[in-house]
Amino acid sequence: MSNQTKKDQTQELIKETAKNLFFVKGKFDATTQEIADAAGVNRTLINYYFRSRDNLIQIIFDEAHRVEKEKSEIIMTSDLPFKDKISQFIEGSLSTSLQYPYLETYIVSQINKGSCHKKDVEEEDLKKLYEDIEKEMQQGNIEKMAPVQFVLNMVSLLVFPSAVRPLFLENLMITDAEFDVIISERKDIILNMLFKK
Repeated sequence: MSNQTKKDQTQELIKETAKNLFFVKGKFDATTQEIADAAGVNRTLINYYFRSRDNLIQIIFDEAHRVEKEKSEIIMTSDLPFKDKISQFIEGSLSTSLQYPYLETYIVSQINKGSCHKKDVEEEDLKKLYEDIEKEMQQGNIEKMAPVQFVLNMVSLLVFPSAVRPLFLENLMITDAEFDVIISERKDIILNMLFKK
């Protein structure tokens, strides 16, 4: 194995470990030492490859943010019928929630700190989305409401369960595995709540 390949593998391992700690386990304050221990590498390697913990976090945040952006692009750019687009978006969101339960919470925490803030949606795209929602309401497919309320309903139904996952696990007395099954079963439930037909 070449040195370059080994270097790439080590960098990837450190990134995946950091993603796992932050977005899967919700340990947002994981130190460089904790990341190194979890990856089974020397702490100095993190500084060697990524210069600093903040830089490593920025890199994994950017990668995670790309995942989020791709999801919203389904809605904004697809030519599919509206309900199919929403269905695909819900599917993408739920599979991200299963893979990275704390991703959205992390993004919110970064925005609140004033760092890593990036806008996902262009104004033109949002206007078009609201027009599509209004059209669906006129056709009787969606309950009449301000389009922004439809978006809030959809995002709340998708994001809230993962955002408060530890609370549910404790109070509803369910395991991680059981919670994953519950999340994966939510697609039809959400679609039925959002659409009248």
